[in-house]
Amino acid sequence: MRSQLRPAIVMMLLMTVLTGMIYPAVVTGIAQGLFPHRANGSLIVEKGQVVGSELIGQNFTRPEYFHPRPSAAGAGYDATASGGSNLGPASRVLAARVDSISAALHRENPDVPVPIDLVTTSASGLDPDITPAAAEFQAPRIASARKLPLERVRELIAATTEDRQLGVLGEPRVNVLLLNRALDAVNR
Repeated sequence: MRSQLRPAIVMMLLMTVLTGMIYPAVVTGIAQGLFPHRANGSLIVEKGQVVGSELIGQNFTRPEYFHPRPSAAGAGYDATASGGSNLGPASRVLAARVDSISAALHRENPDVPVPIDLVTTSASGLDPDITPAAAEFQAPRIASARKLPLERVRELIAATTEDRQLGVLGEPRVNVLLLNRALDAVNR
């Protein structure tokens, strides 16, 4: 028994040190060296204060700001309770929520179909991005609330739209926080 127990304990301690200490330290060091902004959460700092992260959605509700996707994370945009609603396509709760949000958005912009990402949550509930179509849908409200020409708002949307990663991965997207910061910069 001793001949089996000793190698098992040594291997467990070795793997614990290797995979629990050395590997994370090496990966953290590489990330800090090559991608320090991303490795530290892609935080956006303004006047010495953190105003948000490019990676975590925030709840903008005022009419002069672009609104993100709905959130199912905790009470909404709670980074400690990240997760989707887990409601399936046959869920009456999901259908009622989508109908309610769609009706409110149709009142805002009655002649344009509501983009799906403005009425559904992401898998994490913290998605910081919306589709360019969702941003365009909100552009008339933003232009009116900020007293800006609609074309200027559309220029900001185009300027903050990110293409597919490596040209093939994902879809074009607009980071809501970065777009709202660009809007604030115009109004300064």
